[in-house]
Amino acid sequence: MERVAGWSVRHRALAIVGWFALVVVAVLASAVIPGEMASSTDPGGSGRAERVLDAQQKYPRPQENVLVQARTPDAAGRFTRSPELRRATEDLVAALRRTPGAVTAVRSPLERDGSRLVSKDGSSGLVTFEVAGPDERTAEHYDAATEAVRAVQARHPGVRLAQAGDRSLSSVVDEGIKDDFKRAEFFSLPLTVVILLVVFGSLIAAAIPLLLAATTVVGTFGFLQVLAHWVPVNSATSSMVLLIGVAVGVDYSLFHLRRAREERAAGHGVAEALRTTARTSGRVVVVSGLTVMLCLGGLLLTGLDNFKGLTTGAVLVVGVAMVGSVTVLPALLALLGHRVDKARIPWVGRRRTAADRSRVWAAVARAVVRRPLVWGGSAALALLLLALPALGMRLQDAAVTDSLSRSVPTVDAAARMQEAFPGTPAPARVVIWGKDPDAVAAPAVRKAVESLHGRAAASGGALNEPISTARVGRALVVRVPLASFGTDETANRALETLRERTLPAALGDLPGIDYAVSGKTAFAYDFTQRVTDRTPYVFAFVLVLAFVLLVVAFRSPAVALVSIVLNLLSLGAAYGVLTWVFQDGHLSSALGFTSYGGVVGWLPLFMFVILFGLSMDYHIFVLSRIRERRLAGAQLREAVVGGVASGAGVVTSAAVIMTAAFSVFVVLSAIEYKMMGVGLAVAVLIDATLVRGVLLPAAITLLGRTAFPGLTPGERSPRPRRAGR
Repeated sequence: MERVAGWSVRHRALAIVGWFALVVVAVLASAVIPGEMASSTDPGGSGRAERVLDAQQKYPRPQENVLVQARTPDAAGRFTRSPELRRATEDLVAALRRTPGAVTAVRSPLERDGSRLVSKDGSSGLVTFEVAGPDERTAEHYDAATEAVRAVQARHPGVRLAQAGDRSLSSVVDEGIKDDFKRAEFFSLPLTVVILLVVFGSLIAAAIPLLLAATTVVGTFGFLQVLAHWVPVNSATSSMVLLIGVAVGVDYSLFHLRRAREERAAGHGVAEALRTTARTSGRVVVVSGLTVMLCLGGLLLTGLDNFKGLTTGAVLVVGVAMVGSVTVLPALLALLGHRVDKARIPWVGRRRTAADRSRVWAAVARAVVRRPLVWGGSAALALLLLALPALGMRLQDAAVTDSLSRSVPTVDAAARMQEAFPGTPAPARVVIWGKDPDAVAAPAVRKAVESLHGRAAASGGALNEPISTARVGRALVVRVPLASFGTDETANRALETLRERTLPAALGDLPGIDYAVSGKTAFAYDFTQRVTDRTPYVFAFVLVLAFVLLVVAFRSPAVALVSIVLNLLSLGAAYGVLTWVFQDGHLSSALGFTSYGGVVGWLPLFMFVILFGLSMDYHIFVLSRIRERRLAGAQLREAVVGGVASGAGVVTSAAVIMTAAFSVFVVLSAIEYKMMGVGLAVAVLIDATLVRGVLLPAAITLLGRTAFPGLTPGERSPRPRRAGR
């Protein structure tokens, strides 16, 4: 690291220009490399069904549903006996059929066989239709159909026309994600800038982390677009790249700037200060970066395409930030020299640019090393108490009606439709196919599909009407409403009934015929099952890998083991807070959500990998400061106090920035993002304060000579002084 930094300092112009040239090449490469982007494949039976449809090179037309019911419950009566409801239904059907080529397959509860489109209590009707193709005009046709529904609604104010279906639910989710990320960008960037100004106390110094983070993220996006030809990349990947890129870019800049200021304050010149910074903080950055990258690689063990792009993007952005921090960052600091602390912020600038030890953390560390068992035991007990609710954590993805507020019209329509026609907003899709191109057209298959109506009635409420079919190439798609279109236990039991009993009874004896079930419920079920099955392997991989890397870095198995235990304690506490808040419903009014009794299935695993990697930045930084003082001959307790006092302040500053970035997700609309924001923010806050400020110095003190064996042979750790001596 010292040789690399020395080259960058001597050839600062070449290093800076080369870095920006690399970013430009990454952006240009993403624009000029031709070819289609890789697509993801869902796991389990839902993935199998989607692969069959992909092979047909066509998909079922989106189906939309319009719920027709009286706005006043007392005036509802029976649907078929209400003149107002009948007129509104007739008007709606006529308006839809008048849209030129926009809709097909309009079905009405007023038709001869429309009894299945009337709710069981007789108060509501359901009008269904398909959005016509071709694919490039689907959006246009959907807008025309939606406008027709709005026009009919305006003519019948006493009737509720609530639309929800394939296209409308997907649209509201997509729009919600776009609005959420716009809101996150609006809040996060100004907040990060303000915190950086307070932390660094100088406009120039605060601009350096922003520059490194911005170029890192832009370059990573460019490289990621190139890799997207082979690895599936979605919007979640882009968001995580932005989040992690800003986090590690700021962290690595903080580590370098802090050490460089300390060395200059000790009387060293700029070049010498940067060489020492590279040898100490630069080494920490590389060790931390490699640890984060390898820990993130554990997500690949899930075998999920959704995580392949996420892992690739996260590993790439950490690697780019790590390279930039040990090449272009020393060059920039050498170019700026003492000017890096110019343009100080009034009131805070002089104190922030002085590179003093943290008095608060020094006082805390002294108290801890005097009574490490008392302080360490109390902190560990507090974290264990926070972790207790996690023992009852229930993994369950959020349906649209759970994720978004019912103030969104489509979400409210889906919730009302679920009450009147369970499962209709997003039914299960049974994909049937055979080796023979016309196998699904055989009379035996048609008879088996027709028998699903009777089997739905006999399923005890697990399956519902209306059931519809559509031919897609060599496959047949059958829409079967489940007892719930969500992801709760009712929906999962209905899916199991369909997969394990109903379909085998109807289709199992047909030769040459195969089938699989997809849909929102099936995807969430299969995804959660895969995550649950593979989680032990991911945990084992990350823990073993982290242990090996820490042993190599510090040559102490005891420190490596303690480090892993401390990380698990902070993670368990974050799990407990997450469960207490979102699953149990505490603070729901303050955070603006309604609990659905579960935690998003992928979040605990995602938090484990992300936090275990990122927390290593703080851990390795503080441990390196302690080890450095031990190498200089300091007593163990003196080394612990000095290392914590000089390192914990930097860690706290970095944690404040990262916590603020994560906390922005709490103000977003989707409950998944609120969970992620609270979970990550709480974990980072606990990790940077209670763990690094109390538990780590207590643990190192209790380990004594075994913490860093071989550094000062024969030294005995001093006994703590008694009061009054």
